[in-house]
Amino acid sequence: MLKKYFNKTLIEAGCDEAGRGCLAGPVYAAAVILPKNFKNKLLDDSKKLTDKQRKLLRPIIEKEAIAWAVGIVSAQEIDEINILNASFLAMHRAIDQLKTQPESLLIDGNRFKKYKNIPHTCIIQGDGKYLSIAAASILAKTYRDDHMDALHEQFPQYSWIQNKAYGTVKHRDAILKYGICEHHRVSFRLLPEQ
Repeated sequence: MLKKYFNKTLIEAGCDEAGRGCLAGPVYAAAVILPKNFKNKLLDDSKKLTDKQRKLLRPIIEKEAIAWAVGIVSAQEIDEINILNASFLAMHRAIDQLKTQPESLLIDGNRFKKYKNIPHTCIIQGDGKYLSIAAASILAKTYRDDHMDALHEQFPQYSWIQNKAYGTVKHRDAILKYGICEHHRVSFRLLPEQ
């Protein structure tokens, strides 16, 4: 059972990212402020849910959240500032867009770059512990998946519709055969050492 909040008295935004380990495409992050009494039996860490369940939950989260937003950092920016900083920047961009200012941030993971003067708490595997982080994980994942599905139309050779640009055998074989495209992260090790 996921916890409803970390601190009952504060307006909390849960934050999570998607696509950090991918070989191509942007990294997405979401920030979500849920009402303290929010309930949903299905809501869980996005990795534990099916694609169908995530798609079912997204409009519910968007409708019932006090505020939500998605931040994006491109593959080119990832190559310039590295994936860890890009993940933080994507979260900052999501928080920037929230219609309600949070008083506290719940961050999935063990590190974060301070956002303005808002206190934050890093929670390892937080997407499996707190509802707001789980909700953020679902928005980040579904918006990124939609983006990779759209890119697949232009670059079908990489099978992004299936692998979402993770380093699967099929994706790496396609890089070997066709080379890379402008959406690949050139700072990543795209192929295993020979």
